[in-house]
Amino acid sequence: MFDLKEILTASLILFAVIDILGSVPLIISLREKVGHIQSEKASIIAALIMIGFLFLGEEILKLIGIDINSFAVAGSLVILFLALEMILGITLFRNTAPETASIVPIAFPMIAGAGTMTSLLSLRAEFDVSNIIIAILINILFVYIILKSSKLIERILGKSGIVIIQKVFGIILLAIAVKLFTSNIGQLL
Repeated sequence: MFDLKEILTASLILFAVIDILGSVPLIISLREKVGHIQSEKASIIAALIMIGFLFLGEEILKLIGIDINSFAVAGSLVILFLALEMILGITLFRNTAPETASIVPIAFPMIAGAGTMTSLLSLRAEFDVSNIIIAILINILFVYIILKSSKLIERILGKSGIVIIQKVFGIILLAIAVKLFTSNIGQLL
């Protein structure tokens, strides 16, 4: 049942896909826009989305007539727009209700986005579900710590440090969006 190697492998895969460290500039930017990010709420909702998708994802997508590739392409477009905001310093995401920033775009699609969902379905084909759930919880704990520490991280880096990191990670996020898009668009055509 519990396999340390599976837990470690699944944790590392999810860590790379979620890329919460790369999202720090976006988190700081969102916090500046909306005032406060509810770290607990974002973490719990992201965990629930991921665990729910682990069990029901493929069936839900089939039920509404969406294949995984279409879902991944749609997610790549959301990531693309977030990356463009970071790189160009423009605002595409407008939040009319500040308290919802913890859910959209942080819990979904930043943490539990199309890349994460697609990865979960791939992991489910290879690993025991209990090991994947533990890997999700490990990642959510790390996400929570980063969300909670965003003010401290901002203080350490300073405004210019944040801008530089935001641009660099914007490019990385853009590359992730392109990779997710190109690896899935071919399956649709």
